Amino acid sequence: MGLDTANARALYRKITWRLIPYMFLLYIVNYLDRVNVGFAAMDIQRDLHFSNTVYGTGAGIYFLGSALFDLPSNLMLTRVGARRWMARIMISWGVISTCLMFMKSAESFYVLRFLLGVSEAGFFPGMIVYLTYWFPTQERARAISRFMIATSLAGVVGGPLSSAVLRMDGWHGLAGWQWLFLTEGMPTILLGISVLFLLRDHPDEARWLTTQEKTWLDEELKRDSEASGAAARHRLGDAFKLRALWVLAGAYFVSQVGVYIVNLWMPLILTSVSHGAVSSILIDRYSTLPYLAAAVMTLVVGWSSDRRDERRWHIAACLLLSAIGFAWAAVAHGLVIALCAMTLAAVGLWSMMGPFWTLTTSMLGGTAAAGAVAILQIVGGVGGFTGPYMTGRLRDATHSFTGGLLVMSGMAVVAALLALAVRRPKTVAAKVTS
Repeated sequence: MGLDTANARALYRKITWRLIPYMFLLYIVNYLDRVNVGFAAMDIQRDLHFSNTVYGTGAGIYFLGSALFDLPSNLMLTRVGARRWMARIMISWGVISTCLMFMKSAESFYVLRFLLGVSEAGFFPGMIVYLTYWFPTQERARAISRFMIATSLAGVVGGPLSSAVLRMDGWHGLAGWQWLFLTEGMPTILLGISVLFLLRDHPDEARWLTTQEKTWLDEELKRDSEASGAAARHRLGDAFKLRALWVLAGAYFVSQVGVYIVNLWMPLILTSVSHGAVSSILIDRYSTLPYLAAAVMTLVVGWSSDRRDERRWHIAACLLLSAIGFAWAAVAHGLVIALCAMTLAAVGLWSMMGPFWTLTTSMLGGTAAAGAVAILQIVGGVGGFTGPYMTGRLRDATHSFTGGLLVMSGMAVVAALLALAVRRPKTVAAKVTS
C-alpha cells in the first residue's frame, strides 16, 4: 500500500530529523579535526618555527593520505556496513588527531597529518553514499545541503571554540595549540563508539520506521534508481567509464583547492591585510562570519536546486561567485573588505555542494555510486593538498597572498565552465525527455 503526498512528506521529515542532526554532529567533529590546524596556525608557526611552506605542506599533506585510501575505504563500507566502518574511521582519526599535540618538528607534522588523512579516508564519501540509501534524487539536494552545512558551521563553532582553548596556553605546561588537539580529538573517539549504537545501515533495520514506510521507501528508491538510469550502472567499472564523472572531477578539484585555502589560510590572510593590528583571537572570531553566511546560503541553494530540479547552473553560479570573492580578496587592503571578499568565496564554494553531490549520485547506483564518490574525493584530496601548498609557496616567494588568490579565481571560472559542460548519460536524458 502506497503513501499519499502528505504522508510521504511526513516520512521524509521523520528520516531527516532522525538522521541529519546526528550526521551533522559527526561531520562537524570531522571537519574541526581536519582544519583546527588552521586556527592554531600562527601559534604553531611561532612555537615550532615553521615557514609558510612547511605549514602549507603539512596542512595539505592530510589530503594525500585521504586520497590514497578513499576508494578502498568506501568499498569496504559497502561490504561491512556504514555503522561499523564509520565507527572504525572515527575512533582511529580521533587517536591520530590527539597525537598531533606531541609534534615537535616539520617531519612529525607531515607524518601525523598524513596519517590523519589515512585514518579519516572514506568518512565524507561514505556519508554521501549513506544518504542515497534513504533519500531519492528529488529529495537529495536538500538532505545533502542540510548535512553539509556542518562544514560551514564547523567554522562558526571552530573560531570561538579554538580561541577559547588557545587561551589555555601554558596551563599544565602545554601550549594552547596542544590543548586544541587534545580537546577536539578525544570527543571524536567517544562519538565513534556511539555510532555503533545509534546508526543503522539501511532503512530495513530502522525500528523507528513502520513496515508500510519501509516498503514504500524501498519501492520509491528502486523507482528513482530506474528512472535516473542509475540502476543500469551499478558496477565499479561503470563509474570509471562515465565521462560526466571526470568532467565533474575537474570542477570538484578546483572547489577543494578553494575550500582549503579558505579553511587553512583565511586567518593568516585576514592578519596580513590588517598588518598585525588585530589579535589572533579577534581574527578567529571574525573568521566565523564567512562560514555563517555559507551555512545559510547552502540551505537556500539546496532548496532552489530541488525545487527547480536543476543542478548544473546552480553549481556554475556558485563557482562564479567564489571566483569574484577570491579576485576581490586579492586586491583588498583592509580587514573589512577582505572579510567580505572571503565571505563571497566561502558562500560560493559551500553552496554548490548540495546540487553537486545530487547530480553525481543520480547517475550511478550501488557500488558504482560508492566508487564515484570516492573517486571524486581522491581528486578533491589532491585539490585539498594543492590549495594550501600553492598558497604557502607563493606567499614565501612573493611575500603576498595576491598571486595565489588570483590563480584560485581563474580556476573557479574554469570550474564553472566545466560544470556547464556536464551532460547526463543518454539513458538518463531519454527518461527526462520522454
